Amino acid sequence: MSNTILKEQLTAEMKACMKAKNKERLVVVRSLLAAIKQVEIDNQTTVDDAGVLVIIDKAMKQRRDSHQQFLDADRPDLAEQEAYEMSVIQDFMPEALTEEEINTLIDEAMAESGAATMQDMGKVMGLLKPKMQGRADMSVVSKLIKAKLG
Repeated sequence: MSNTILKEQLTAEMKACMKAKNKERLVVVRSLLAAIKQVEIDNQTTVDDAGVLVIIDKAMKQRRDSHQQFLDADRPDLAEQEAYEMSVIQDFMPEALTEEEINTLIDEAMAESGAATMQDMGKVMGLLKPKMQGRADMSVVSKLIKAKLG
């Protein structure tokens, strides 16, 4: 079984946190490793870097949603914890795409798929998801595509 680069980075970070006694960061890193392990056990497979990225992206989305809910519920203490966890997770994600890069990729995908109406939305998303996973908020991308198709 070969390890992935991202998984190796997370494992190395976990060890570094343990040595530095950085408990707060350690909890977040361990939760990511646990999520990866869970997927591997459930699917009886080893997750590659693309799979790890999907898991990390999902964890980021969950934190983003929780952060917003805590802000809405006037719980700044809990919102702050989610914001901290997002900052740790961000360290393991690829560099985010700029708005210009996102729009270029959307235009290319629309041209490639021949998308012209809202019915073609799935085709465009299908082309974009692998290219943008972990590098862009897909809900924002979805809104941009709808605006261009609508």
